[in-house]
Amino acid sequence: MAEPLLTVKGVCKSFGGLRAVDNVSAHVMPGEIVALIGPNGAGKTTLFSIIAGFQQPDSGTIRFAGQDVTGLTPNRICELGLVRTFQIVQPFAGLTVRQNIAVGAHLRHADRRTALQLAEQVAAQLGMGAMLDQPASGLTVAGRKRLELARALATQPRFLLLDEVMAGLNPSEIAEIMPMIRAIRDAGVTVLLIEHVMQAVMSLAERIYVLNNGKLIAQGTPTEISADPQVIEAYLGHGAAERLKQVARA
Repeated sequence: MAEPLLTVKGVCKSFGGLRAVDNVSAHVMPGEIVALIGPNGAGKTTLFSIIAGFQQPDSGTIRFAGQDVTGLTPNRICELGLVRTFQIVQPFAGLTVRQNIAVGAHLRHADRRTALQLAEQVAAQLGMGAMLDQPASGLTVAGRKRLELARALATQPRFLLLDEVMAGLNPSEIAEIMPMIRAIRDAGVTVLLIEHVMQAVMSLAERIYVLNNGKLIAQGTPTEISADPQVIEAYLGHGAAERLKQVARA
């Protein structure tokens, strides 16, 4: 039986008197798309920061690809193939889209020409070919979100942590990015995503973890989660839960 690519075990993190992450355990198998959902302030982004090395847990362990990565620096974890995107997108405004993507490519390719070629390939994969020579500062919200994803992909990861990559997008932009995420997975990259666009979560994710007040309150398939009384009470509400059941069945 295959081993999980990512294993989070008993992770806790407090800020003063606030327990932001409270004894959370989870795993993601190779080739999965898994979602992490919950209300604002539930601890989702803090958990992502711990997994990616930007914050240290008070206790608990993170294992990636069979290796204990707890306490490693973000650049070392990135070198191992685990990369995160950020909810607040901050491209290098003075650079072009091509140069921004190449920054990610330089993780594995010191040669400038090779990095720029890889940037072009990633841009084409995400439908950004026509934007390559535009200044990043001039991109729309949707363009910046796509650039953040492209920069992460240019590091040639095995595992992507996507933090609200669809936030601020309109329905047609969401409809465009969903098949891109599936294509990324189909190309061999495992995905764990934080997302509030619940129809996208129900359509993309094979399994879902639900956080509330730092605690894991539920886990399961989209159908199971949309029917879970605790999740409905803490996050979805009854009307949304009914709509999402229909999406999960589709």
